[in-house]
This record gives sequence, C-alpha cells and structure tokens, in this order.
Amino acid sequence: MRRWPRRVAHAAPVAALTLLSACGREATPTAPTAQTSFLSGTWRGTATIQVNPGDPGAQPPSTGPMTWTFEPVPQTNLQTFRVTIQSTHPWLTMETTASTALTPGNTPPAQISTQGEFPSPRGCRGTFGSVGTANPTRIDANFTGTDCQLATFSGTVVLTKE
Repeated sequence: MRRWPRRVAHAAPVAALTLLSACGREATPTAPTAQTSFLSGTWRGTATIQVNPGDPGAQPPSTGPMTWTFEPVPQTNLQTFRVTIQSTHPWLTMETTASTALTPGNTPPAQISTQGEFPSPRGCRGTFGSVGTANPTRIDANFTGTDCQLATFSGTVVLTKE
C-alpha cells in the first residue's frame, strides 16, 4: 500500500472544503455591468414650430407629436447619444437619426444639444439643431432648422420620459 506524504494528505480536505464553501453562491460577474443614463430610452412630446418666422405672411406656429429615443454611445461617459427622432408634425413629418450631447456632465439637470439631418417631405435634405435643458423626466429645448427652397423653421420641443 502506497503512503501519501503528510502535506498531500492534509491538502486534500482543505481543497474539498474550499470547493464546498462556494456551493450555492452566485457567480461573480466577469465583466462590468453596463451603466445606464437617465436620458436612455423613449421620450414623447410635441414640437411647436413656425415656418419662415419673421417673414410677412408667415403661417402661425403649429404643434405636432414627436418621439425621441436615446441610446448611449459606448465609452463616452454617458454624455453622447445616438437619437432616433420621429415626427408626425403636419409640416415636418420625418424619421431620422441624430447626435446628442449632455454637458457639463451626465447627470440632470444638464444642457442637451442635438443636431442632425432629415429627409424632408418636400424632397430635399434638411438640417436641424436643438439646445435646451434635460431633467430626469422632462426635456425643454429650442428646435430650429432649414428645409427646401430656403425655408427655415424655429420653435420648441417639449418631451417627457415614458
């Protein structure tokens, strides 16, 4: 019969106890948990815009529904977002993707700035920009841009988080 050295004989019970002590515990995560932002997700509200403000004969401002869905861009400290914008405003029906930034930090209240392009219902590429304040459940911002045939628009957007 073979005899195990004394230190091997003592190591076996210690190893078994170590393995058994881990039974029933949840596994430790191997990657960091993804951070989330108060801005992430879908926000709904209205855009109120006036086409060619200041022009004689300009139509009065009109209001229509808008939905913005924010998705954080990785490795930007939750300050840069890809935003999908859908508008069913009577003059500005469109769907587009734009860029949004929060400053000075990623916690509310923060300044929110969004810019992008959109396929105009009038057959060209329009541009827009928006600057305002993002709070935990409400965004209040201006909303301005250009469209075909030298048309401009100016107004506001108010969104609340779903």
